[in-house]
Amino acid sequence: MAKEKEVKEEKKEVAEVVEEKKVATEEKETKKVKKVVKKQPRKRSKRYLALKKEIKNQRYSVEEAIELAKKTSTTKFDGSIEVHVRLGIDIGKSDQMVRGSVKFPNATGRKIKIAAFVEEQNQAACKEAGAEIVGGEELIKQIKETKKCDFDISVAEPKMMPKLGQIAKILGPKGLMPTPKNQTVSPTPEKTIKELMGGKTAFKNDANGIIHIMIGKASFDSKKLVENLNIFIEELRKLKPEKVKGEFIKRLTVCSTMGPGVKVRV
Repeated sequence: MAKEKEVKEEKKEVAEVVEEKKVATEEKETKKVKKVVKKQPRKRSKRYLALKKEIKNQRYSVEEAIELAKKTSTTKFDGSIEVHVRLGIDIGKSDQMVRGSVKFPNATGRKIKIAAFVEEQNQAACKEAGAEIVGGEELIKQIKETKKCDFDISVAEPKMMPKLGQIAKILGPKGLMPTPKNQTVSPTPEKTIKELMGGKTAFKNDANGIIHIMIGKASFDSKKLVENLNIFIEELRKLKPEKVKGEFIKRLTVCSTMGPGVKVRV
């Protein structure tokens, strides 16, 4: 009996080893398949390809790039003029994260809906400043229950931050959580709201080390767009992390909504 039990246990152990090897082989094959699958090139419309032919493979001056971006904006609506910057940072190091804000001399034309989390005595001032959604604990409770965030940016008083912890998991993933880092937590929220309505814009690099920001509308006068872009570049240079020794702004591209990119010489 004891011998039969030992035989059974040996067979069981052999079966487990075989199963483990089978699973390991399947995982290895799956990884190989994933490596073989190549990312398909993005399909471009005839309109886009025709516009791209007007742009040479070179770096243009700020003024020339803005003119080309405006010229290649052919959407039926008033498209945005966007800036995309690839930075020479190590995205794996937290001390090389780039985050800041810029006050454009000419408003971007973007319509934003602001929510203000403030105490009752400051709610009227925030509404007057331009916030569409204003409230305190009752607003936090509403968002907690509905999980709906019908706004683009939120501003808060420092006193409200501990209470906002209840909805941090709702606001955080959507990039709507007020934070001192992007200057949306302030003892004077009405002043912050006025600045945001006037064109103040926060920015930070994404997971690929790229910053995306809107500097105006295609209908704007070129001079205004040039001023906005120059101010942004100036502010960005100030934020170069100390540990970045090489080229900080590797590539800067300007484009209109659904338009081709124009490389800028900076």
